[in-house]
Amino acid sequence: MSTTTTPRPVEEYKARDYKSELKPIWCPGCGDFGVVQAIYRALAEVGRPPHEIAFVSGIGCSSRIPGYTTAYGFNSIHGRALPIAQGIKLANQDLLVLVAGGDGDAFAIGGGHVSHAVRRNIDLTYIVMDNQIYGLTKGQASPTSPRGLRTSSSALGSLEDPMNPVLMVLSYGASYVAQGTPADMKGLAEVIEEGIRFPGFAFINVQSPCVTYGREERSLKAHKAMREALPELGHDPSDRMKAMALASEYGEKLYTGVFYRNPEPPPTYGRATKARQDEMMPDAVPRDRILEIFSK
Repeated sequence: MSTTTTPRPVEEYKARDYKSELKPIWCPGCGDFGVVQAIYRALAEVGRPPHEIAFVSGIGCSSRIPGYTTAYGFNSIHGRALPIAQGIKLANQDLLVLVAGGDGDAFAIGGGHVSHAVRRNIDLTYIVMDNQIYGLTKGQASPTSPRGLRTSSSALGSLEDPMNPVLMVLSYGASYVAQGTPADMKGLAEVIEEGIRFPGFAFINVQSPCVTYGREERSLKAHKAMREALPELGHDPSDRMKAMALASEYGEKLYTGVFYRNPEPPPTYGRATKARQDEMMPDAVPRDRILEIFSK
């Protein structure tokens, strides 16, 4: 794919430019409606043309999002969105690559891929819609469901403690970790935009309630009442240990905003591979010699 087209000025792009004609089929009131709107707003602020954006997803309610955008979309298999997105980014470093998934897609079958995407520091923005349930497959307990939750797969109450996605990704060493909710559209759009602009792997956990199988105490109305904005608490996002302390309250508190932003982002995997290529084959090497090397 050619990426030589000069992007139009940012002001020429509006949120509607990233909205496809495909109509969402989520349950009325689903939090994912707000998430996709926040993504439109963030992309409009970033200003990249839709044809320079690749949007990859796995399987689940949230994974429908790429089809609702005008970007290139790839709806992959369950839990495998991250490795596919990594391949796309490494094949074309000029693309802006977004990844979407749910808490089941990301931290159950896809959980093993998260740590490697983080340690490689691939320049991706990973947006996970965390509703603490498997919504698409009729309400089974997910990796982030609280202990004791009664679901179609845990009729007597779940016997497992929930995973903590924010603390987990922080502990892997991610350089940008944030959380938002559709109950605060402005704040959600801002953390997504900042994640897109961040030079490296960016993780945004979105508390996106399921209106069909979710808990009433975790509805959008409840989010508005319980949400605590990290900037208003005076949190310093350059302090990883403080970020981890706040993240440990996952499930009890709803903190929104940037937990951690590395003030000195490490080189991305793409930059490292480019440097390696330049080292192995500097410009001084004649074209005939390059062809000879690759013909062996």
